[in-house]
Amino acid sequence: MPKSYVRLTHPLVRDTKGGELRQASWDEALDRTVDGLRRALATKASAHAKAPIGIFSCSKATNEVNYAAQKLSRQVLGSNNIDSCNRT
Repeated sequence: MPKSYVRLTHPLVRDTKGGELRQASWDEALDRTVDGLRRALATKASAHAKAPIGIFSCSKATNEVNYAAQKLSRQVLGSNNIDSCNRT
């Protein structure tokens, strides 16, 4: 791996849209993620509307990982928007 790449060891967050990234605790980063997912799920117009969330899973992942990703998408998030690029 080239020396110009640095592995992140802490999550980074923005306080404003387009603002500077700053280091955050894992608890803060996960809380922000949960809040964002809840806001996105709350935008569904009706019980029959699809969630405005999608999941992309790797085609090189195991069948078990892809199965878990589609279960998370469909049953937890209420979205059929999942792609694993398996058609290539």
